[in-house]
Amino acid sequence: MNLALPLAATAEHVGISPLLILPFGLLLLLIATMPLSPAKVKHFWEHNYHFVALGLAAFVAGFYFLKIPDGGTEILHTAKEYFSFIVLIGSLFVVAGGIHIKTSGEATPVQNVIFLLIGGLLANFVGTTGASMVMIRPFIRMNKIRISAFHVVFFIFIVSNVGGALTPIGDPPLFLGFLRGVPFFWLPEKVMPQWIVTLGLILAAFFVFDLRSFKRMPKKIQAEIGKDDTWRFEGVINVFFLLVIIGAVFVEKVPFLREAIMIGAAVASYFLTPKNVHAENSFSFGPIKEVAFLFAGIFMTMMPALGYIDQHGEEFNVKKPIQYYFASGSLSSVLDNAPTYATFLRLAEATAQAEHPADFAGAKTEPEVVKVLLAKPDYSLLVIAVSLGSVFFGAMTYIGNGPNFMVKSIAESAGVKVPTFFGYIFKYSLPILLPILALGALLFL
Repeated sequence: MNLALPLAATAEHVGISPLLILPFGLLLLLIATMPLSPAKVKHFWEHNYHFVALGLAAFVAGFYFLKIPDGGTEILHTAKEYFSFIVLIGSLFVVAGGIHIKTSGEATPVQNVIFLLIGGLLANFVGTTGASMVMIRPFIRMNKIRISAFHVVFFIFIVSNVGGALTPIGDPPLFLGFLRGVPFFWLPEKVMPQWIVTLGLILAAFFVFDLRSFKRMPKKIQAEIGKDDTWRFEGVINVFFLLVIIGAVFVEKVPFLREAIMIGAAVASYFLTPKNVHAENSFSFGPIKEVAFLFAGIFMTMMPALGYIDQHGEEFNVKKPIQYYFASGSLSSVLDNAPTYATFLRLAEATAQAEHPADFAGAKTEPEVVKVLLAKPDYSLLVIAVSLGSVFFGAMTYIGNGPNFMVKSIAESAGVKVPTFFGYIFKYSLPILLPILALGALLFL
């Protein structure tokens, strides 16, 4: 289903005031800061975030409907895009919640590296949220004798973020790109070398940390680790439902058939998964409920920001791929990476159209504009930079990507002492992750 968003609907008729972008900025600010607030404020947010998100969304939608020519059409397109987005995320969440991996014994550093590599690959097929939910608990159990903060941090780096940078299923920003016209297999064809180098360097850094931890243990215990390696996979029927969801992504001709298939797979998974599997995974609909409400607000309040970029994008003077990489990455570090991706993709479109309008003469919808961008090497590098910047830098903080906080919470409930918000940044992200991400940009962008 191609979602043809009317790029110039607002720009042709009425200027978008920067004041109308305030609800979008306010919502992102609340998402970023409320989980870190004092207990009473945090408690209020946890019980009222849905009212805030929907209230801001209703304000912007009402303005568009009453004041913007063709605003109702843009609201409808945005609602369709949100529906497709949340159905994919929700169905993967439900199906992944029905898969449980049991393991016994302790893991060596090499086994941990292999496990994290598998998790990074898996993220491209079940999403970073799904892969994180499936793999964080067995990863903690594999290292129960010597589990440390760095184990959790590198898990977030690899499985919850960087690993899922290849496919639209992997991370929410890339699915937004898919909905806007980026072909499913276009990105892996373009970014595989940078993905391999980035993931390889992060795994190498983890191996150094883990080997040092391993060698601090008594020799007798070292000799025993890795010998008892028993695995059990529960909820195998959900592998079939995952394949159904992946196949449904390619169903585009019949409106809403893709979403109907995904919903059907999720419902079947929920009722056919044994209750003990859900119990062992501590499965609940709480996380996906939060995502659904917050992203309803994000999608609607994001419309004025995108419209403003349509009108004024060329004034930002962000033109080089490496600028897009670090600019989108910087915002993805402190805001959710999905709206960051959408904003900078639109900026790339607006900038390219302003500089070379003849190239886009026949492009009337966003998928058509994206098609032109991808066809020209100079423009396609901008899309690559936005894609990788948004996904990779989501690992820089706990609030950069949805699974990050989920992994932190699960680890804490298992008794793991994880870094504080700033400890995560200053001890791991800035000295370890940022140089690796910068090196990748210098080599490939």
